Amino acid sequence: MAAKRNLAAALGRWSAEHRKTAVFGWLVLVVLVMTLGSSAGQVNLTEADYGTGDSGRAERILQDAGLTEPAGELIYIRSDELTTDSPGFTKAVADTTDALEATGLVTRVRTPDTTQLVSADKHAALIQYDVKGDPDTAADRVQPVIDAVEKTDAAHQDVTLGQYGAATGLKAINDSLGEDFVRAEYTALPVSLGILLAVFGALVAALLPIALAVTACVGAMGLLALTSHVVPVDGMTNSMMFLMGLAVGVDYCLFYLRRQREEREAGRDHATALQIAAATSGHSVLISGLTVCVAMAGMFLSGLTVFEGFAIATIEVVVIAVLGSMTVLPALMAMLGDRIGAGRIPFLGRRRARRAAAGSGSVAPRNSVLLRGVLARPAVFAVLAVAFLLALAAPALGMKTEKLGTDKLLPKDNPTVVVSQQIEKDFPGSPAPASVIVKATDIDSAEMTRAIADFRARAVASGQTGKAIDVTVHAKENIAELSVPLAGNGSDATSRKALTTLRETLVPDTVGKVAGTTALVRGDLAFSVDYNDQLKKSIVPVFAFVLGVTFLLMLFSFRSPVIALTSILLNLLSVGAAYGVMTAVFQHGWGASLVGTEGIGAVESWMPLFVFVVLFGLSMDYHVFVVSRIREAYDRGATTRDAIAHGIRSTAGVVTSAGLIMVAVFAVFGTLEMQDFKQLGVGLAVAVLLDATLVRAVLLPSVMLLLGDANWAAPSFLRKSRPAAPDGPTPAAPTAPARAAAGR
Repeated sequence: MAAKRNLAAALGRWSAEHRKTAVFGWLVLVVLVMTLGSSAGQVNLTEADYGTGDSGRAERILQDAGLTEPAGELIYIRSDELTTDSPGFTKAVADTTDALEATGLVTRVRTPDTTQLVSADKHAALIQYDVKGDPDTAADRVQPVIDAVEKTDAAHQDVTLGQYGAATGLKAINDSLGEDFVRAEYTALPVSLGILLAVFGALVAALLPIALAVTACVGAMGLLALTSHVVPVDGMTNSMMFLMGLAVGVDYCLFYLRRQREEREAGRDHATALQIAAATSGHSVLISGLTVCVAMAGMFLSGLTVFEGFAIATIEVVVIAVLGSMTVLPALMAMLGDRIGAGRIPFLGRRRARRAAAGSGSVAPRNSVLLRGVLARPAVFAVLAVAFLLALAAPALGMKTEKLGTDKLLPKDNPTVVVSQQIEKDFPGSPAPASVIVKATDIDSAEMTRAIADFRARAVASGQTGKAIDVTVHAKENIAELSVPLAGNGSDATSRKALTTLRETLVPDTVGKVAGTTALVRGDLAFSVDYNDQLKKSIVPVFAFVLGVTFLLMLFSFRSPVIALTSILLNLLSVGAAYGVMTAVFQHGWGASLVGTEGIGAVESWMPLFVFVVLFGLSMDYHVFVVSRIREAYDRGATTRDAIAHGIRSTAGVVTSAGLIMVAVFAVFGTLEMQDFKQLGVGLAVAVLLDATLVRAVLLPSVMLLLGDANWAAPSFLRKSRPAAPDGPTPAAPTAPARAAAGR
């Protein structure tokens, strides 16, 4: 079979003919981008960058005025025997205060000398303080304060001390993420290598995809640092990008390598096998990568900067991985020749040799019982597969989402979570009070002073807030900050009702009435509500964009509206199943212990949108690869039935192997302590597993067989411009007369 003329074929041919230029050019590119990125440094999101809605506007008002609020902290002191006025208790408070001051890192220390900082049973008290300096970096500087409090705690056996606040909470999350991602990265690499060794049975062939994927990730990190000066990114983006890049980078190389070896096993000479792999699997990689990039671009419609950073990072690593697989990979394959099979693993090598001798480059037997069943009774298998996927998706109908706080993100036995829950119990609303930001023409005017006093009186009288409403006036900036403890525990239905009352009644009827005044509510709960509202508003445009553009990509790739539409529907089934499993495990707790967690009553608010976009991009890897083989077999004269059989058989091994790699990498997320990454890992792993097995091996062939020639129906303008299919069969396909005789 002659290699087809397309961009992938042209790049593959050029790389094979200019091997040293391609290889050293790749290395220079990676080193240069990484060096430039390291020199420029990465710009991470600030607190104001995360915000949206009224709470985000309030953050920006403070930021623009140079009034960035310091990281507030609470020291929780409790004794079951002593009361707050006991000598031992007051001694512990005094020693703690002295220890805080001695660090030189704190300011505005407030001791429990008023009833608002003493619990109702008088067995607990709070010390409030702020961490000096930039609140966005406070978590990096708070460790000496933590050490000082722990030392004081050890010296007072009759009381228990704990800490909770903006800096310590973020530090707990960062520490957990840092340890988890290091472990995840080191776990994902050997797992991927092990699967590749099983696939190729040779060390060199297995190491090649790993090396290219890792260098692609390194280059992407350098590029991300540069682009972060335009779009800042979240601190965890690099680790997520590495794992995503590893998954797609290895898969792209696997598709390419596996096709080249398949052609060699079929008797092609090395140069011809490489040309065919470039023109076929290389083209599939190009289409798959483009689909991932387009899907991720949908995140720019979310209206959230953190999603834009994730989108840019994923697009960059995918583009670099595609570039590497289409240039440096064929160059290395041309250099190595048949030495790519060096380092053969004895047992695995013998098994592959037997498959090659039998004429099958796939791990799937040519007389697969499952495939025979699907081809014999496509309607039955289609109904059963759809029913199973819909059953998995059913729990998603009751999905509840929320922006998870520290107490739900971290394990319940985490010290920060324990202290937070104790504070909520003894001081309702204290861990996360709301804050009203008032920007006025003249903050010291008599009218504004009366309005603030009126607000305080009405708020207390409403019963929706605590009595301890603190007011901080910044006269120079004409801004006032009103700290308002909400009824409830700070995140429950009672607190949400209080927030609504605050925003819709108390603020508009008091400070909001003063002419020329902007009054906005911020705080943890306000941020969560605004964040969820923005996500809900963005779902329709993001979904519409991803579905629409993916349909167009599939339409012009395969020149078939039917194939494009079925691609969308099959992917939606996979996404729905992932949603259902996530809801069942993390909202209801069904089987949660299997992933080391428990049901928390909700799914992280950003998860549905993120999982949809990622899965819709990644699942096209397998879909394009399989349908390409089916399409070319049909174009070469096979009946629809035989083309489907050939396409499924010839891709079964590589799709299964690629799916295992992605499942293994995403499952690593499920081992992390952070609740949101557990959800992400389980959702992605389940969806990819279903997609690479049930959907591609059962549902896709059964649906295409039921549709018959309708698969290939297309308007005349598409038929005239349709290029050769991107992936062609190695064995001879039935001739056109055979297809005509079959009436297909």
